[in-house]
Amino acid sequence: MFDVEAIEAEYFTLDEFKFNNGEVLKDAKVEYITFGTPQYDENGIISNAVIYFHGSSGSCYSARRISEDMGSGEIFDTDKFFFISVSALGCPGSASPSTTGLMNRFPEYDIEDMVNFQKQFIEEKFGITHVKGLIGNSMGGFEVLTWGCVYQDSVDFIISLVSSFKVGGHNFALSKIMNNILESDPDYNDGAYDLPLSDSLKRSLKLSSDAMYCYGLSREEYRNNMTNEEIGLAMAEFAEESLEEDPNDLIYMNNSSLDYDLTDQLENITAKVLIIAINQDQYFPPNLDAIPMSKMIKDNKLLIFDSCMGHVGSNELFKVKDDLEEFIKEFRDN
Repeated sequence: MFDVEAIEAEYFTLDEFKFNNGEVLKDAKVEYITFGTPQYDENGIISNAVIYFHGSSGSCYSARRISEDMGSGEIFDTDKFFFISVSALGCPGSASPSTTGLMNRFPEYDIEDMVNFQKQFIEEKFGITHVKGLIGNSMGGFEVLTWGCVYQDSVDFIISLVSSFKVGGHNFALSKIMNNILESDPDYNDGAYDLPLSDSLKRSLKLSSDAMYCYGLSREEYRNNMTNEEIGLAMAEFAEESLEEDPNDLIYMNNSSLDYDLTDQLENITAKVLIIAINQDQYFPPNLDAIPMSKMIKDNKLLIFDSCMGHVGSNELFKVKDDLEEFIKEFRDN
């Protein structure tokens, strides 16, 4: 297993970043890690970059989700690829409502803004305008698919892990519920709350995390493999971890995907796409997400496997190792 956690994060500043709504953020911080072996084209530009995109509660270190298949000679061969993992726009490691101090004055952003933030970063920092591949987990999958739709000629392959082409149904409702819990707290004050957080806002953060906890694992795992006492303890631990989050960061992140829908754009993707889904995923059940998405993308391969871990089972890629190897070797070995 490749030790992603051992890599020290680096930081870069975009002089300015322009949002789709026209607002401009000056001195936008980008947190990132890199690992692997860069290869260069005739112009001295890295030609084998693979960008990892994390989920809504992750950071640049979330690349550890696929670390079991990373390393010298592994599927994601660190001798053949140069990996870049970035803490997304809106996450506290990079420019966000909390880290900029703007709080509720931070510009509203959407998934395409998140894509543009990372694209601008790799162009300014590394001079890279064409990447070998994009790997996105959960919300990160929204980003890599959006990149493929909007910037078709700038990527060779895309891997979507436990993700979808749209937000709707229970996923939309869950984001609204989490936001409603926080926004209805009198101490939230329309996002202009005092720091440190009041006990009331801390309680609201815990309640919003309780709503999210119910969907992480499979229904079978909750029912058959965990006692009620174990579930209660796990919920309490998950809620305690939520206190490290900032209410505005969480609300902005939830809002960023409420209108996400690539139904009419997926046909624009020219990269080769690998869609990996989990039967027991409560967030993105394959029959509603991965299978319809596969029918709308021209050149794709669909892999579905079983995992009692449900949505968080994307770290069990060993279950589709042969198929993953077959997909990636075309890009790794050329």
